[in-house]
Amino acid sequence: MTALPERTERKLGLVIDLDVCVGCHACVIACKAWNTENYGSPLADADAHGANPSGAFLNRVHSYEVTAPDLPPRLVHFPKSCLHCDDAPCVTVCPTGASYKRSEDGIVLVNESECIGCGLCAWACPYGAREQDPSEKVMKKCTLCVDRIDNHNLPEEDRIPACVRTCPTKARHFGDLGDPDSDVSLMVAERGGYDLMPEAGTRPVNKYLPARVPNEEIDVLAPLLEPITEEPGGFLGWLDRALTKMG
Repeated sequence: MTALPERTERKLGLVIDLDVCVGCHACVIACKAWNTENYGSPLADADAHGANPSGAFLNRVHSYEVTAPDLPPRLVHFPKSCLHCDDAPCVTVCPTGASYKRSEDGIVLVNESECIGCGLCAWACPYGAREQDPSEKVMKKCTLCVDRIDNHNLPEEDRIPACVRTCPTKARHFGDLGDPDSDVSLMVAERGGYDLMPEAGTRPVNKYLPARVPNEEIDVLAPLLEPITEEPGGFLGWLDRALTKMG
């Protein structure tokens, strides 16, 4: 079995803002594209437009209708991938040492050359964040695009996960959650970011920012609209007055 590091120098992870995620799946497509042609073995994608498609994805977006008393139903989009847990059961259950957690930044990875595809890590993960590639028969998971963040030949703005780089609404943020003064940590503190399924005891690094309750008293289009006069003018005003007299 694989041991977890006693501590990590950093805790790199994602902060996902559920308030602004629109469920466009741009992060899913960017993740699939990058990880199919770069890190590790290609992600399977067989019969994608046929009757029996199969493949592997490292990032998925689930959508839920949420209802609350005295509020209209709301659609919340919930992206989910590996959460790079501090107490990652997928690592400690691995019989070959293929699953491991990097001590320098806390990222959980799979050494595919040592993976035997037994699937124990998938059974141990409470978030369903791992799956076996149907073509390569090895376990796949989010790597936080280590081949991007470790590549000093890339421009600084590109040394972040592909999903973060491509998100059109800036719902995804990347940084060191072990540093209380980092942008992502301050965002979590300000917005009340939370762990997914804390009862599992895995201490996930990734955090979620809650969807805020809509304020129905605020008209977001109001600044764009011309003020409406109480008394209509022009031809419509004349017509209104004429009809009023006839009545």
